[in-house]
Amino acid sequence: MELNIKVPEGIEVSVEGFKVKVNGKLGTLERDFYNRGTASYIKIEKTADGLKIVGKDETKKVKAVVGTLAAHLRCMFIGVSKGYKYSLKVHYVHYPMSLEQKGNEITVKNYMGGKGNRKLKVPEGVKVQIVKQDITLTGIDKEKVGQAAANFEIATRHTKNDRRRFQDGIFITEKAAAMK
Repeated sequence: MELNIKVPEGIEVSVEGFKVKVNGKLGTLERDFYNRGTASYIKIEKTADGLKIVGKDETKKVKAVVGTLAAHLRCMFIGVSKGYKYSLKVHYVHYPMSLEQKGNEITVKNYMGGKGNRKLKVPEGVKVQIVKQDITLTGIDKEKVGQAAANFEIATRHTKNDRRRFQDGIFITEKAAAMK
């Protein structure tokens, strides 16, 4: 089984075994797709017009792995050419919550009236912009930007009371939109 992926204009790709390096106008992403279980039946090759993912068989498992690798590579292409953006909203009803940013660390203060602050570390390569109740996360790596957004939601998850009544928290309003 073979799957050809065309590399968009303005993007350079280099392949060394299972390591793929993608360069674009916004930056560089590098990823190692090596997996001991799949390395025996999957190959990534560079061709004249793009990349070729070669699977040994036509089984469901091989097709799934080939499709997954292709999806990851396409996300890398979009990341280095357009970037990714997540939008979040700070919502509180009972106690006014505030956010404070110091470098790559965000502190959530007064969540549900609690005395303790909640601290979040933002992964390297993700930019955070806080404007009043709106938070915007941008970056070229979809996984890092998505994980940073998930960390905001997890830090303010409240499970002890009824969610219909206690609606305080930070929530994702827009997911992984490619920037322009």
